[in-house]
Amino acid sequence: MSVLKHIPFSLLELAAVPEQVSVSATLSSMLDYAQRADELGFNRFWLAEHHNMPGIASSATAVLIGQVAARTQNIRVGSGGIMLPNHPPLIVAEQFGTLDALYPGRIDLGLGRAPGSDPLTSRALKRDDMRAERFPEEVAELQQLLGPDSGRRVQAYPGSNSQVDIWLLGSSLFSAQLAAQRGIPYAFAGHFAPQLASEAIELYHRFFQPSEHLQEPYSILCLPMIVADSDEEARYLNTSSQQRVMRLVTGQPIFLPAPVETTEGLWDPAIKARVDAFLGLSVVGGPATVRSKLEAVQQRFPVNEFMFTNDIYDRQKRMHALELLQQIRNS
Repeated sequence: MSVLKHIPFSLLELAAVPEQVSVSATLSSMLDYAQRADELGFNRFWLAEHHNMPGIASSATAVLIGQVAARTQNIRVGSGGIMLPNHPPLIVAEQFGTLDALYPGRIDLGLGRAPGSDPLTSRALKRDDMRAERFPEEVAELQQLLGPDSGRRVQAYPGSNSQVDIWLLGSSLFSAQLAAQRGIPYAFAGHFAPQLASEAIELYHRFFQPSEHLQEPYSILCLPMIVADSDEEARYLNTSSQQRVMRLVTGQPIFLPAPVETTEGLWDPAIKARVDAFLGLSVVGGPATVRSKLEAVQQRFPVNEFMFTNDIYDRQKRMHALELLQQIRNS
């Protein structure tokens, strides 16, 4: 039996808008996708906060979490993540406390400290860059707001005494160390920043300190995933993701392009190197190849759970990828 049988599979969703597809159609498709993930037994469905990024429709993260939770039954739904320096902790606590009241025991609150945008957009968000330096204090404040009623004069209502699970997200050692110190579960962003994955995950597990929230370390590794019926088809479908990353690193709108037969001539060697680095932990292939690659990743990164992006242009093939993933896990 594969070691994958005992590792939960989860999904990270950015509501990537395909070229020539409306935002409305994209969000409708995303909800169908979440429902199918729920039916197939995926563990979590997280949505990411990004702003002023044409091609990414998950900016109103808490709103979409509520929509996904309303249309699913069992899957945990949450943020991957909320960029805390963009928001007052009280507002975040009230939003997620409300979600927890509506969907008790199913809401995750993943927190990051990056802007999720460019400097101009950060100013439009009224983001105070110094708040990123206060991230540990604001995480503690949020824990208090969502924790037992302590008689504070300022309370999150709804929010106080909630069942919201707080996670720390990151692509560097900072969040790994903070999560370990606070006894909080940790998710590493290997889907775009694979370079420090091994060091960050090892640091988190080594220095984890038990807390009232978590007695043993628990980590997720997020990976770019393209799975199809054959290796050849998966490589073809993966060209959509490669093109989108190329557009991201060159400052272009990042609508998800249709796949192409070859990427030759699309970029120069310097851009290709940046795309390859961004997607360094990509898992691409047919079922047998993906199973082998995931088993190798698990040997290299002893995490508790895998989370996948799934940037496939064709809606039906994207749905089919969910079925293949669960077949891989259960085989």
